[in-house]
Amino acid sequence: MDLSRLALLAGDDALARMHYADFLVCGLGGVGAWAAEALARSGAGSLTLVDYDLVQPSNLNRQLLALQSTLGRPKVQVLAERLKDINPEIQLTLKQLRLSPENIPALLGERHWTGVLDAIDERQAKLALLEECVQRNLRVVSSLGAANMTRPTGLEVTELSQTSGSPLARIIRKTLRKQGIEKGILCVASKELPILCEGKAETEGERRPMGSIVTVTATAGFLCANALMAPLLQLETRPRKGE
Repeated sequence: MDLSRLALLAGDDALARMHYADFLVCGLGGVGAWAAEALARSGAGSLTLVDYDLVQPSNLNRQLLALQSTLGRPKVQVLAERLKDINPEIQLTLKQLRLSPENIPALLGERHWTGVLDAIDERQAKLALLEECVQRNLRVVSSLGAANMTRPTGLEVTELSQTSGSPLARIIRKTLRKQGIEKGILCVASKELPILCEGKAETEGERRPMGSIVTVTATAGFLCANALMAPLLQLETRPRKGE
């Protein structure tokens, strides 16, 4: 894979660090798939992709993987084909798995992860993943609150303890604090108050859908990927014109 343009920005040492990186991407929806592709296009040597879901018609407005030709197919397989087409040398591990508090410890114990991306929608699994990452001293970046948001410029990368606006961030922050966790979680969250939506569940037992727009979800994905790669690329240490 030709990374010459990235090498001009980051340098060869940074590209070598990315080549040996091993990232775990949990959730391949409106945020996670964009983040995974950004990691792959930035030279990540190994990605483990985790998602249980199939591509649905309702994904077409925002998800990288959603095309008429991919409807009904597993998201992990669709993304794997795309990433291999970008970089045939990337090492991919696919897990069509619904994450839960019961199976997350085993997953995190499989490898010495360079970083973990949390783009999970299901709250209990998200909480379990974040708690386990902190206990294992794993670098984790969590996506919090892209749904029902309309302003990409409202998104920010911050410590969980410093979030404001996002109701999901507030719930996650409060719940983890009860477990004694107040530091160690970097997140992408919005300062924007969410739009009030009146979506109805399409099937019995399914939760009500939330509104979404691709400009927000994709931006959140790119911010997550950038935050996850930052210690390896070290772009903020590069000399700049005018300094």
